[in-house]
Amino acid sequence: MRLPALALLCLGVAACQESSVAPSVEVADAVCRPTPNGRDLTGCYMILTATTDDRLVSVSTPAAALAELHEMSTEGGIMSMAEMSGGLSLPAGQATALQPGGNHIMLMQVTAPLAEGDRVELTLTFEDAAPITVSARVGNPPVN
Repeated sequence: MRLPALALLCLGVAACQESSVAPSVEVADAVCRPTPNGRDLTGCYMILTATTDDRLVSVSTPAAALAELHEMSTEGGIMSMAEMSGGLSLPAGQATALQPGGNHIMLMQVTAPLAEGDRVELTLTFEDAAPITVSARVGNPPVN
């Protein structure tokens, strides 16, 4: 009698463990624009897909003194850019694009020129998922 009860308990625990998914985020197509002619700022773009609802809260890189999440808005026909407050929402299972003319990562005070073909290490910090370091290629982002 005790053996079947123990077996059921073990199966129940195993079932609970399988259904709990650790938060994670997949990153695709990471790219940062080159910095020609001594420019010390640039934009970086990518596609993020989270396994559970999450939020990208910050970015850091050894390639720049500052890395911020920026959003674009249009008011009175004029586009403007500002740092996001509260981070970027990542709905579970939905691809979220950081792209030119939209939400993006802004690198400021770039420490050395970024040329086509270089790589930029970006560490992405999330509200729930573990931080991820991605190697973004330097080049022009795809046109949407």
